[in-house]
Amino acid sequence: MSAIAQPVGDAATEVETSSLTDGFHLLIDALKLNGVETIYNVPGIPITDLGRYAQAQGLRVLSFRHEQHAGYAAAAAGFLTKKPGICMTVSAPGFLNGLTALAHATTNCWPMILISGSSEREIVDLQRGDYEEMDQLAIARPHCKAAYRILHAEDIGLGVARAIRAALSGRPGGVYLDIPGALLGQVMDAVEGEKSLIKVVEPNPASYPGPDAVTRAVDVLKSAKKPLIIIGKGAAYAQCDDKIRQLVETLGFPYLPMSMAKGLLPDTHPQCASAARSLVLKESDCVFLIGARLNWLLSHGQGKGWGEKGAKKFVQIDIEPIEMDSNQPIAAPLIGDIESCATALLDAIGSDWQKPSEEWTGAVRSKVETNVAKMAPRLKNNNSPMDYQGSLGVIKEAIAENPDVVLVNEGANALDQCRSIVDIHKPRKRLDVGTWGIMGIGMGSAVAAAVETGNQVLAVEGDSAFGFCGMEVETICRYKLPVCIVVMNNNGIYRGDGTNWGGGDDPSTTVFVKDSRYDLMMQAFGGVGVTVDNPDALRQAVKEAFASGQPTLINAVIAEDAGKESGNIGNLNPSSVVAQARYPQAKKI
Repeated sequence: MSAIAQPVGDAATEVETSSLTDGFHLLIDALKLNGVETIYNVPGIPITDLGRYAQAQGLRVLSFRHEQHAGYAAAAAGFLTKKPGICMTVSAPGFLNGLTALAHATTNCWPMILISGSSEREIVDLQRGDYEEMDQLAIARPHCKAAYRILHAEDIGLGVARAIRAALSGRPGGVYLDIPGALLGQVMDAVEGEKSLIKVVEPNPASYPGPDAVTRAVDVLKSAKKPLIIIGKGAAYAQCDDKIRQLVETLGFPYLPMSMAKGLLPDTHPQCASAARSLVLKESDCVFLIGARLNWLLSHGQGKGWGEKGAKKFVQIDIEPIEMDSNQPIAAPLIGDIESCATALLDAIGSDWQKPSEEWTGAVRSKVETNVAKMAPRLKNNNSPMDYQGSLGVIKEAIAENPDVVLVNEGANALDQCRSIVDIHKPRKRLDVGTWGIMGIGMGSAVAAAVETGNQVLAVEGDSAFGFCGMEVETICRYKLPVCIVVMNNNGIYRGDGTNWGGGDDPSTTVFVKDSRYDLMMQAFGGVGVTVDNPDALRQAVKEAFASGQPTLINAVIAEDAGKESGNIGNLNPSSVVAQARYPQAKKI
């Protein structure tokens, strides 16, 4: 148990307080007792000293320039480690900044705890106008799995334990922990304080599917003629990589990995159907979802891309029972954790499992090979300025040569095309915008990836997405992290050649300053910054960044007209006959 820091030279006070502890140290000790090693934060009232004390007690405390990015780092840390990522913010505005990241973690089913300082209840409840007064607990509740407030020092251990268990149990998610400023200064007996701390035991025990559910699932899978597996990021989070690979290879089904599940099996695996996505989604008669949800990212399992309505049967593994039938009827739900469900299925399948016919798997493989061959020449061009294919062909090569590199990716065209072009070869080596498709996760995720894995990080950013988080390059430089950032600079959002439909002097709403030098931002903070305008130069710059391990930003000049409106989800933009008649330019986008 940590004792309170003593005033120098005051021997009487030192003796008197040596047997006491306070809220600062109880909170730090409770986190350390439960294996927390890293805190992502922005210091300020009332948590400034909390960060200092945590650092003094051996925790790594990384301070960001904005709470949202500290939160994104904590969320990514939760995904990478299966332990709650910890974000610490100041009250009110700082809390609100961190709230987006907390909701992001909950939506993605990643464990995270947002700890925020707050005003005292007696002032907030009577709305007396305290400094940064806000009922933060009430605001947080709709956006996370659980929200708790600790009012007494002797309850700190309990509060931390409840937050950890809530973040990890069942379907993981975000938890809010409210810390009124006065709590941190509360004093209690050190021995009693130590006794009040709780080490959480087995916060997320194995959850086995029922035998009838397993038998039903095997029967459905066995009856399929054209089966398909879809692997989601929940499978990557589960960290039972060998078991998932064994199940996929035993079944012999073609599979589609969702973006952050890429690498659970290498994207070059013969069963990978990513390059035949349209074919397998439309033609399959049975879809087996492993840690994936039939949400908007999969068109809710319906529409013309999914073939004839009602022609498919679905088998789904999920820890959350109410996920079943959320968009399509699930013929064989398997409720449990992925490792337990995969183990049960493998036991039930046995050694005499019949893999699907060569007619189906051969057709899928043929389509994959045809599409890969068709794309290959486009990835080898050396155009200047670059297009997305030529530049991402370089990134594809770099990841193939360095498969332990963690790829962080966000943007519109930069995201969509990178996701389809760049192969991932190992699990949890890709972090991106997640279920919400949220922009600005890049630098926070890059920091977490470097800190939590110790590996080189490559962040491929659209210039618009980079604008949400670019100031955190100072954080990357301050902590000397091995992060190489490639900003796909096409001078605008989606494209840089937009026009003002009103004909005025202002630029189009989607156009940025032409020929911006993002590389100079990195140079300003002591990192390496370079501008390139062709794939050969990009290849050399990435190699040099990996070799040096220094914070590096490559300003990659992309042709203004290389992208398209909203990337691959332009269909989500509302359309209007009246608007298109009034603005003919709309039809040309």
